[in-house]
Amino acid sequence: MHLYNAWLPPPVAEETKKEKESFTSVVKSVKNSYRSDELESIDSTLKWISIIDLYIKAKSEIALEDVGELVDFGLKLFGLSQNKLYAQVRWGNVLVRLLNKYGKKLSLKVQWRPLYDCLVNTHFTRNTGPEGWRLRQRHFETVTSLVRSCRKFFPAGSAFEIWSEFRSLLENPWHNSSFEGSGFVRLFLPTNLDNKDFFSHEWIGQCIDQWNSIPNCQFWDSQWAAVIARCIKNYKFIDWESFLPVLFTQYLNMFEVPIANNNASFPFSVDVPRNTRFLFPNKSVTPAKAIAKSIVYLLKPGSSAQDYFEKLVNLLEQFYHPSNGGRWTYSLERFLRYLVITFQKRLQREQLNIDDNTHAELFLDKAQRTSFVEVVLKLINRGQYSKNESLAETVASATSILAYIEPSLVLPFLASRFHMALETMTATHQLTTAVMSVAYSGRVLFLASFSSSIEKENLGSNNGFIDLVMIALSNALLGMDANDPPKTLATMQLIGSIFSNIGEVNENEDGQSILPAISFSEWLDEFLCRLFSLLQHLEPSSVLNEGFHTSATSGTFLVEDGPYYFCMLEVLFGKLSRPLYIQALKKVSKFVRTNILPGAISEVGLLCCACVHSNPEESAIHLIEPILTSIISSLKGLPVTGYGGSGSFDNSISNKSKPMISPALETAVDYQLKILSVAISYGGPVLLRYKDKLKEVILTAFEARSWKINGAGDHVLRSLLGSLVFYYPIDQYKCISCHPDAALIEKWISTRSCKNEELMHALDDLLRMCQAKIHSDPGNEKEHLKVTLLRVDSSLQGVLSCLPDFRPSSGNGRVDDLGQNSFFIAGATGSVVGSSELRGKAAEIIHVVCKYLLEERSDDSILLILVIRIIDALGNFGSLEYDEWSNHRQAWKLESSAIIEPPINYIVQSQSKGKKRPRWALIDKAYMHNSWRSSQSSYHLFRPEENISPPNHVTTLMSDLLTLSLHSYETVRALAGKSILKMLKRWPSMISKCVLTLTENLGNPDSAEHAVLGSCAILGTQTVIKRLTMDPKALSSFLLGVLASSHHESLKCQKAINELFVKYNIYFAGVSRNIFRTSDGPKFTDLVSQIGSMSVDTNGFHWRYNLMANRMLLLLTMASRSDPDSSSKIESEAAAHFLKNLKSQLPQTRILAISALNTLLRESPHKISAQEKHNIVGGMEGNTKSSLEGDLSQIFQEDGFFNHTLISLSHVHVITDSDSASSRGNHAFQSLADKSITRFYFDFSSSWPRTPSWISILGNDTFYSNFARIFKRLVQECGMPVLLSLQSSLEEFTNAKERSKQCVAAEVLAGVMHSDVCGLSEAWDSWLSIQLQNIIQAPLVESIPEWAACIRYAVTGKGKYGTRVPLLRQKILDCLVTPLPQTVATNLVAKRYTFLSAALLEISPPRMPLLEIQFHDRLLKELLDNMHHDSAQVREAIGVSLSVLCSNIRLHESFPHDRSDEGSDPEVGGAPGRGRWEQILTERACELAQNIQSTSYLENSEIQADKAAKNGFSTDETQEDIKWMETIFHFIISSLKSGRSQFLIDIIVSLLYPVISLKETSNKDLSTLAKAAFELLKWRIFPEPHLQKAVSVLLLLSDDSNWRTRFATLTYLRTFVYRHTFILSKVEKQQIWKTMENLLVDNQVEVREHAAAVLAGLMKGGDEDLSRDFRERAFADALSVQRKGMKRRPSESIPSIHGAVLALAASVLSVPYDMPRWLPDHVTLLARFIGEPSPVRSTVMKAVAEFRRTHADTWNVQKDSFSEEQLEVLADTSSSASYFA
Repeated sequence: MHLYNAWLPPPVAEETKKEKESFTSVVKSVKNSYRSDELESIDSTLKWISIIDLYIKAKSEIALEDVGELVDFGLKLFGLSQNKLYAQVRWGNVLVRLLNKYGKKLSLKVQWRPLYDCLVNTHFTRNTGPEGWRLRQRHFETVTSLVRSCRKFFPAGSAFEIWSEFRSLLENPWHNSSFEGSGFVRLFLPTNLDNKDFFSHEWIGQCIDQWNSIPNCQFWDSQWAAVIARCIKNYKFIDWESFLPVLFTQYLNMFEVPIANNNASFPFSVDVPRNTRFLFPNKSVTPAKAIAKSIVYLLKPGSSAQDYFEKLVNLLEQFYHPSNGGRWTYSLERFLRYLVITFQKRLQREQLNIDDNTHAELFLDKAQRTSFVEVVLKLINRGQYSKNESLAETVASATSILAYIEPSLVLPFLASRFHMALETMTATHQLTTAVMSVAYSGRVLFLASFSSSIEKENLGSNNGFIDLVMIALSNALLGMDANDPPKTLATMQLIGSIFSNIGEVNENEDGQSILPAISFSEWLDEFLCRLFSLLQHLEPSSVLNEGFHTSATSGTFLVEDGPYYFCMLEVLFGKLSRPLYIQALKKVSKFVRTNILPGAISEVGLLCCACVHSNPEESAIHLIEPILTSIISSLKGLPVTGYGGSGSFDNSISNKSKPMISPALETAVDYQLKILSVAISYGGPVLLRYKDKLKEVILTAFEARSWKINGAGDHVLRSLLGSLVFYYPIDQYKCISCHPDAALIEKWISTRSCKNEELMHALDDLLRMCQAKIHSDPGNEKEHLKVTLLRVDSSLQGVLSCLPDFRPSSGNGRVDDLGQNSFFIAGATGSVVGSSELRGKAAEIIHVVCKYLLEERSDDSILLILVIRIIDALGNFGSLEYDEWSNHRQAWKLESSAIIEPPINYIVQSQSKGKKRPRWALIDKAYMHNSWRSSQSSYHLFRPEENISPPNHVTTLMSDLLTLSLHSYETVRALAGKSILKMLKRWPSMISKCVLTLTENLGNPDSAEHAVLGSCAILGTQTVIKRLTMDPKALSSFLLGVLASSHHESLKCQKAINELFVKYNIYFAGVSRNIFRTSDGPKFTDLVSQIGSMSVDTNGFHWRYNLMANRMLLLLTMASRSDPDSSSKIESEAAAHFLKNLKSQLPQTRILAISALNTLLRESPHKISAQEKHNIVGGMEGNTKSSLEGDLSQIFQEDGFFNHTLISLSHVHVITDSDSASSRGNHAFQSLADKSITRFYFDFSSSWPRTPSWISILGNDTFYSNFARIFKRLVQECGMPVLLSLQSSLEEFTNAKERSKQCVAAEVLAGVMHSDVCGLSEAWDSWLSIQLQNIIQAPLVESIPEWAACIRYAVTGKGKYGTRVPLLRQKILDCLVTPLPQTVATNLVAKRYTFLSAALLEISPPRMPLLEIQFHDRLLKELLDNMHHDSAQVREAIGVSLSVLCSNIRLHESFPHDRSDEGSDPEVGGAPGRGRWEQILTERACELAQNIQSTSYLENSEIQADKAAKNGFSTDETQEDIKWMETIFHFIISSLKSGRSQFLIDIIVSLLYPVISLKETSNKDLSTLAKAAFELLKWRIFPEPHLQKAVSVLLLLSDDSNWRTRFATLTYLRTFVYRHTFILSKVEKQQIWKTMENLLVDNQVEVREHAAAVLAGLMKGGDEDLSRDFRERAFADALSVQRKGMKRRPSESIPSIHGAVLALAASVLSVPYDMPRWLPDHVTLLARFIGEPSPVRSTVMKAVAEFRRTHADTWNVQKDSFSEEQLEVLADTSSSASYFA
């Protein structure tokens, strides 16, 4: 039995044993409720899902066979409910929970294909269903979770099938299908034992190549990193060594950190479609979890992974430092967190499988554990004092977990950091973090100090850890400060953590205390003293609202910001020995008696509560009794009302002449009552001694003439009843046994002595209520009602669900045996009080009261809110416990990590299967588990029974609430609405009646504004909208009610109705089939035609209502598809209606019509299929007719139809002055309020364009692909007649002057050309080709983006993955490749190249037919010939086209091709010059770069005689070279921006030389382009064979004669070495270092200084051996230079001295925050050069100043590393010489 169930109160724990057989009967019932001949019966199984869920959450013991049976059945149902999204979501979720909990014990086999089909049919097809996006999103999340849970059950061979299925999607990395493919591979690929034969070394190699094919794309990286991580974890037999350099290079570069002050993230990351990002799991930041998982599981004996890991950490650690924070801190924090968590999991697995010798040789031994912890400690050390809260907390918990693994390393580190924080107390966040770290590690410190298994000699003193605990405890008292909440809370956490680990705190005479050096008596006095001082200085975080609904516990940061305060007090008082407890109790008692602190009510109350909980007997005498006496004496003699139950009220006194209570006394009494109410929560039987006093206090509090005191009395009564009736644990904090694993069954307490008096008391209140209603005088009536209702409320809130629930009424009258045979969950808050009759009586009385109040006092919100709370407590049985549980659960999340012992513990060598917590914490969780069980025990009890209707009392209360939910006060409406929803969730059968009542308010013209607002609030909830799918009456009433509500003119009403309709769309879940077959109620077809008639433009509706009607029509039409009888008629009528709407006067309705037609036009009978394309014979006319064709043809053949339509569609295109950049999509002209109602379009995920866009000129902002799609679909649906009708309008709009008309023409033409219907080729020959030629040669420039998009759309590949060639593609390409006349303007030339690059983007290179290859060759030749075109615009277009074309050719060549099937000679493909284009580009570029550089140098060195020379260059030849070079730079920039560079990597490496050498030339345009290319190149990683070439080019450049080139090379080398650090060979690294060292003595001072800065950066995380070697040589050289001093010969140049000093400065600056042993000597030697002339002197000044700045925080500690003499030398550098010297 689960511990939480074993520790339930004994009566409840006993009951839980029945749950096993109950679950068996539930499984049987579920199976019986499904009938295989009736698919709709799947819906009837859904009511059982919440019940199955209960058993999982209740942690019940259930039979594994039942679980297996249920999972099998659930998976079968999931497969059968295609198109029933809601059913799949419900079943999917429960299956995921079952599989996650019991999966390891089940033996299942699950097929992957049905799950994949379900995913594709619902989310990856063009034809999405009508369901709202919220349901679709939930469905996707559910199916993906289900796949992840089922993956381990995929049978052998699945991995092969899955890879074969998705491999083809990954062929073309520049098509969006590759993103989908990677997502599917990640989601489906199983890495279980059954499939291990599929995975091999070669396959991993393929995977990594695939990963590299798209650089700088976070989505792509996330998918592949996750796949590789799973393989690393599960397949130890693969030899990972050879992959380590590549993997670690990827991991390093995925962390987007700023290297050398550059941007942290790549500016042009590849654009992944929004829907793909939305559908697949993808964090927009680094996949830190996958990286950490991979690294941890790569570690094994004999592997070099540890060295790589250490190097990675050395590079990243600087970014953990507080001064280096930024956007990247989040992903680095996650990385640290997952490293530690995964490492802990791995060790746990190895410990539990210690007997399994299969992989025992791969388990981590002590040495590897130690080295891992050492490396992670570097990150912890850096991040320790981060100002980022989550990083600081992660550091604390990571320290704690690692301390259990390697205490001898971690604990001394922890101690030193704590001492350092105490010494530098000025930075308070440091102390907070240090205290938090000790709090998290409290248990480790105790275990380590008492453990014999740890070598103590490593730890300094024997009891070093206990000393640390004592220092922490004594310093903790200083941390309690009302002005510093974080530090105070950390201190509380620390005290709680330390005392959780002590058995009992006592003052032993013989000094045998666990903390010998602390006198607990003195410590306790000091602690209480500081605590009282803290409480006296607290300020409430919010002004306490006057009124009854302020809870007793609305407090300051101590209570609001986390549970540390109360936990700490409970643990501390619970652990004190009796003498110490009495000592503390007396001090607390004195403090409470002598202070009145209204600002800290809950804090003082909780202090008293902790005392009472620990020892009720003693605290009753010292605390409760004095408070009671004090309250009684304060209230004695005060004027009373007699409303509290004494019955002695005098109505003759008027309100005004009543004596009032003074404010001071009122505050004091309120304070004491509220403290009492919190203190007695755990009083139990002790309270019975003070029965009379308590009754007197409560009575007088209710009788007082002060609403404040009445409210406080309410708290006391509620708390008292709870304390007497509820179950709660006693002795929770006492140490029963010192053994850490002792799991003792707890004593639970339930005081059954809640006497009849208490019950009578409550019942009395209720009866008096009635009398109050009849007898009270108007003057006092309100007060009397208030007090009496308050008493009823507190009685009900006090007993909660101990008062039995109503009995439901049933169809056949038998109620008693109901629920017995359906299911059973044990749970009770406390012992039963009263009977359900009492609850029923109360309900009757409240019904009367409610009616009375609404008639007589409907303007009194306090009375109404009290009534609502009472109705809520009566009608929603168990909901108050549920609220308490959910609030407490949130609090738990906050504090659990500080008191958890991880399952892996090397200190006491105990390994467990789960985490360990202190006993008190487990009891607390078990207590909350009991609260949850009691709220659920009868909640679903009557749900499965068909013939049970809600109890009559619930129905009457419901009608009262409905009236209240339409009240004019917003607070009353909101509260009543919440309560109604709880009732409706439990009794769904009441929803229909509710809907009918509320929709009447919408349609009724006389309804007040508040009635409409209240109705909308309830109707817009998921509970109600879900029900509409099943009930025809409610559905038609709702839809017609919304459409009939246009007469409510107030803005609030319209906004509410708007929101209601938007919610209906979001949550729409289709329509149940029963609605189509209904006999009673309105017929579905009638409803559709009624709404159809309302959606016509001409009926004078407001546009918003017209839009709603159209949207409803569309939803109902789509929903009707599941009913074959009515579907086709409804659909054809709707399609005709929406086609007419294209020329509607209302813009929103037009947009909706487009969305609708895209969905409805789906038959495409005129489209030529792929097979028919190969044998097109004449005009193929044997087509079937579409069901919509007749209706549609009539409409579009009307005279001028298309003309009107195109004009009205052109109005949707809003072209602003600043071009289309500012107008995104269709919504440019809409206000925000209207946007919400028109945002219904959930585009299918394969939206266009299907290839990533990066070319700025191909703006898709004004080309709406869904417009193009409807024309395409219309042509496919109705064939050539559409084309004939369109021809004249299209020709007119193509030649129009207005850009908006051109946009529409482009969309229509694109759709037509892509339609592939019979007769299209003839149309091309007769008029389409002429149109296209006219467009290419038209002089209009501003519409180029639209026409480029049009061509791109027309040549887009067919099919989901874009591999099938459209009918007209080749003809369009031929048309484009035809050369233009010689005389045309340059902008037309540029336009043609833009069109060409747009077309090239859409060609799928892996499968190009011969004609397309020839097209590429022909175009390549033309582009190479035109590279030095005169126009810059044309050169850019050529560069872009060239990058797309060359990468296409390269990708095509990377696939093996068999040309025999094309019936051509294999040689035909090789066009002349094709093989040499790479050579032409690279060799010519390097040659021209040298020419340009030398010309530039000559020109600059001469005295520039010819001033007229253009831009610094004179000869025409050089001008030609520059133009050619500019085109090459455009080519490089385009390749790197587009993500296509992987296939052109060899060319890009060869072009490094021109880019770097021409970065600074006198030609500004060329220089700007070179700089742009240079910035992009910094991000590029060069794989193995090309890396050597890149290094040789860079070494060559570093020796260039132009110093600017050398300077640029150094800049590039800084990022180059960082990015390639794992794949550069040792020799290459040495060459690079040598080069940089040479540049330290360069003749140019800028180069020298830059080289030093770059070297300092490299040493921060670079190769340790190279750094050490350089450091030592730099020190020796500088020393020898310094010793020569005055003897230096003048011939010794300044560069050599400056170089030696710079080398030394680089060493000093390479460790910005630490103080390694060698640093003091280095920095002192550097300071000795202060007397040298400039530039040496300025270098020394800057370096020493920077050293001081970075070491300022910890200088107090670090200065001890220096000798006195060294400190003097340093001091000399900081005192600057006189200005006049």
